[in-house]
Amino acid sequence: MEDLGLDPKLVDKSLDFKKVNDNKKKLYAALDLGTNSCRMLIARPTGSRFEIVDAFSKSIRLGLDLERTGELSQAGISRALQALHVCAKKINKFGVRNSRLVATEACRRSKNGKSFLSKVKKETGLTLELIKPEEEARLAVISCAPLFDPNFSHVLIVDIGGGSTELVWMDLSEVPKEKRIAEMLKLQLGFKNKNYSKFEKSKKDHIKIVDWISVPLGVATLLERFSDVDDDNARFALMSCDFEQKIENFLPYLNYDEIDLTKELQIIGTSGTVTTLGAVHLGLRRYDRLKVDGLNLSSSDIDNVIKKFLFLGPEGRKKEPGIGRDRADLIMSGSAIMQTLMRIWPACSMKVADRGLREGILYSLMTADNHFK
Repeated sequence: MEDLGLDPKLVDKSLDFKKVNDNKKKLYAALDLGTNSCRMLIARPTGSRFEIVDAFSKSIRLGLDLERTGELSQAGISRALQALHVCAKKINKFGVRNSRLVATEACRRSKNGKSFLSKVKKETGLTLELIKPEEEARLAVISCAPLFDPNFSHVLIVDIGGGSTELVWMDLSEVPKEKRIAEMLKLQLGFKNKNYSKFEKSKKDHIKIVDWISVPLGVATLLERFSDVDDDNARFALMSCDFEQKIENFLPYLNYDEIDLTKELQIIGTSGTVTTLGAVHLGLRRYDRLKVDGLNLSSSDIDNVIKKFLFLGPEGRKKEPGIGRDRADLIMSGSAIMQTLMRIWPACSMKVADRGLREGILYSLMTADNHFK
């Protein structure tokens, strides 16, 4: 299997800045402005992979109170603009000419989302593209593809964001094993602009897209919806039930018993929730991407970690090294989503992906320029 993922080091500090500037055409930037975070990567292609030149990640809680007010708050806008100013400086510093900067669910749902993006353009010079849920799902598939085990014939990609959760179920049984990862990486999914579709087959890629859905519930919005419930266990149960109700029209939820889930289905999860579950399972006191990315978690592993979260309670989670104060509340809404999915489709395990929209964007941009063949 080709190594098409990230360089093991998030930022290669040995890179010579003059050398980087001399190769501006080879630099690419990918920015993901989500409901909870602003993240950016600047990278360059090297052989069959890409090398990270610089990175940025900041919790901005842009969508805080969005569930209640329907608008982006002024405080959230201010935090986002501060983060985007940093990103703009980095892009200018490296003279990046190839980039794709995207905004997702918070800007899609908010009444003032478009005016906010205009403000971003005016104040930072950055033009952010408001992408549709189907494009968000497609990029998630591309970013996770290198972690797919070709011995499986079905895959469920789970991307838990701050404001939405994307699920993509694909059937690769008609694709030769040696071509399955490559087909996923170049996939132009036959997504239609609706929340679910009938069983369909992509003529181009020979991959069957069984179904896909974008659920307007992520770690931030789901938590906010039940913020008035004081009891920790009750809130967790309510979040699980609410999320399950939102996927009732997802085709595999309705009826998909024709395969042996433990032998034919691989679940790949990408999000801060998933990587936190992996880190706490390993007992890491300090996050280590090399140990978490690509980790397999069984259903019982996930259940045991979530039981620990509930046992710790809100205050205990804040003191847990693998979680931290910033994610102490958000981890429970994300865990409710993940546990619900593993209960509905009890695959043998879930693979942890420390990668997301940024990696999908970078790979798409570089592939379009024929860097990967």
